[in-house]
Amino acid sequence: MYILGISGLYHDSAAALIQDGEVIAAAQEERFTRNKHDMRIPVNAIRYCMEEAGITAEELECVVYYDNPKLTLDRYLHNVLALGKDSRLMIERGFSPLYERRMWIHKLLERAVGGLGRQGKLFVTEHHISHAASAFYPSPFEKAVIMTIDGVGEWATTTVGIGEGNHLQLKRQISYPHSIGLLYSAFTYFCGFKVNSGDYKFMGLAPYGEPVYYDVIKEKMIDIKEDGSFRLNLAYFDFQNGRTMINEARFSEVFGFGRRLPESRITKREMDIAASVQKIVEEHIMMMARYAKDTFGQDIDSLVLAGGVALNCVANGKLLNSGIFKNIWIQPAAGDAGGALGAALYAYYNLCGQERKPNPQDSMKGSYLGPGFSSPYIRQYLDENGYSYHDMGEDIYKQVAKELADGKVIGLYHGRMEYGPRALGNRSIIADPRLPDMQSKLNLKIKYRESFRPFAPSVLAEKQCQEFELVQESPYMLLVDKVKKEKQLPFYMEKYPGGGYRHDSHCQHTSFPYPGSYTCGLQCQNPERKRRKEPLLL
Repeated sequence: MYILGISGLYHDSAAALIQDGEVIAAAQEERFTRNKHDMRIPVNAIRYCMEEAGITAEELECVVYYDNPKLTLDRYLHNVLALGKDSRLMIERGFSPLYERRMWIHKLLERAVGGLGRQGKLFVTEHHISHAASAFYPSPFEKAVIMTIDGVGEWATTTVGIGEGNHLQLKRQISYPHSIGLLYSAFTYFCGFKVNSGDYKFMGLAPYGEPVYYDVIKEKMIDIKEDGSFRLNLAYFDFQNGRTMINEARFSEVFGFGRRLPESRITKREMDIAASVQKIVEEHIMMMARYAKDTFGQDIDSLVLAGGVALNCVANGKLLNSGIFKNIWIQPAAGDAGGALGAALYAYYNLCGQERKPNPQDSMKGSYLGPGFSSPYIRQYLDENGYSYHDMGEDIYKQVAKELADGKVIGLYHGRMEYGPRALGNRSIIADPRLPDMQSKLNLKIKYRESFRPFAPSVLAEKQCQEFELVQESPYMLLVDKVKKEKQLPFYMEKYPGGGYRHDSHCQHTSFPYPGSYTCGLQCQNPERKRRKEPLLL
């Protein structure tokens, strides 16, 4: 029995194909179009999934979409009615995408797939059901508490539920417009990054700051209760009016400065805002987990997570260390892309009533579910196009290790492509982290991005406990924990009398770009660099 799940028309469109509960293929549309966070109908991802299985649309049991457009329409109409005469902009921006595209999703997918399978009609799940299914069904747990947190689905922004066997049920939800995901996106926007595509930059900035704005944000903008429920003060936000994410005048009044312009210099205040919002997110997640444990999971040791906020690996690490739940598993494609898989799995276990047998590891196959190419295929392609190459055979691993030890940077391409936003080794840039300038070199000279952006360490599972405090394996780059005390190097950031900030004595060039160039916006203790008044070009 084949079931095809599809996400699309919001962001991170994707397709996933399962056969008798086993994940056969899954991929995001952006991996084929190279359009980051591509939201279009995932025609290329659909084609790949079908070709990987070698089937046609007639062999599908059913096609499932990860979101319910009618419930989204319900939210939209309530939003418009609440705005009354001020709803013009909301209508101008939202009417066409909803009525011309999403309400006709069955026709769009019928064309894209070539049919809707044996059932002859499109099935839909609710957005957060898709997230919950993507978290629970592939997990190694027979029974688990489920938490999903994102911007917004149809109405839900946060849910708590229970999964057991082949059944899952959402027990509680927080509804739009109150959303931790939208709060996070609002501050992402305020700090000059793109909503949906820049949230991970905002998260990467948090470790460099101090949560000095935590109290004022809690006082003015969000009220979090002991059970993790919350309400936003909508006077400070504008997404509910169909405009930008924030009321810039009110934000400026609270913080004493305006929004950072995109691509302008990142300052300590953006770092501090990121750290403050990160603390609030962590607090909310911790309170929700305690509430879920006490209310629904007193006899349950395991928790599964999905939704875009579940990609906040720092919060996940702290949740694991809290001991509220003994075991935690996070869907590696936690955002909307993973909804395609969740929709397919939910249909298989609930619509079709199939038995579930959890895999003791998990059922994601390392999340290596995208297209792969064999060595003979690659060799033929290179020969036909006249490219020069060296085939090292089994010696390639020794050669890669030697190149890394010599300080070289390797573009690693092998096996099947990763499903989800994280590069997990099959389509990755790898380098030796022991070299003090490697982070800035990778960021500035190779990836052409802000040099504060982090990279994940890759360690053999049996060596993990020698390097990190982490108590469980983290194969999906979704848990952050502390480096062992004896392995840590000194690091500090303090105000420098001449302006700016200085950082650790090893001078690792943790830098922040000025407009139009990649430069070191921090002053450090290197005597040669102290004497320079202009930023150091890297």
